[in-house]
Amino acid sequence: MVLAGKIFRVREKVELDSLAAKLKDFKREEAYVEENFQHRLVTEVQRLNKTSLGLEGILSFDKILHIPHRGELVPVPRTFLAPFLFTEYGGKLLLTILEKKWRANNFANLLSEALFTTVGYVVEVKIPAENLRSYHEENPEGTKVIFFSNVDIPNVRKLSLYGASLANASLYGEFLSHGNIWYVVVTSKRYGYVVGITGNGIVTIFNRVEPKDFLTYTTEEVFPLIEMPEE
Repeated sequence: MVLAGKIFRVREKVELDSLAAKLKDFKREEAYVEENFQHRLVTEVQRLNKTSLGLEGILSFDKILHIPHRGELVPVPRTFLAPFLFTEYGGKLLLTILEKKWRANNFANLLSEALFTTVGYVVEVKIPAENLRSYHEENPEGTKVIFFSNVDIPNVRKLSLYGASLANASLYGEFLSHGNIWYVVVTSKRYGYVVGITGNGIVTIFNRVEPKDFLTYTTEEVFPLIEMPEE
């Protein structure tokens, strides 16, 4: 099963114990009304625990699904779980949320509000193009895909390369002269996972792994690629 997540940076330095104290009782409820159906949607933090990786927890959130039943769509509540991890790294505090991009962004804002009463304290990270390039070139035979952005060719927004031995392809050098690497799909030399990484910290592991494996890989191999700004 493909597992995806996104890495963020917390702009304020906060101790993990203080984070745990602020998040342990976090709970938000929202009324959902649809014709004759009413329900309370709950979002809350569960299972907070300090581990060797940092402060781990689960965001539990309710969502209404519409299930076909005898020719009608019936609203049914369902609870989903999104693991997250706060990690002290390189003098900064990083947050990894295991969810797809748009929902991870929403949860990042939610956690910013829970911790600092407003959005804007949990922000996107930046992985410079040169770091993505180095990560690819460390194992070029394992690279599957490269996307280039900021392309200077008129009417061309993005370029892409697919296939083995991309570092040896003449087009690779040509495309590097016209744009910056934004997304790579590579095979990790250490873990053997096939992984997609974007310049704004979205990580996708295409192998069947558990959330703990995802978080371990991310802290070990993706965190070193992140640019740590001085604030």
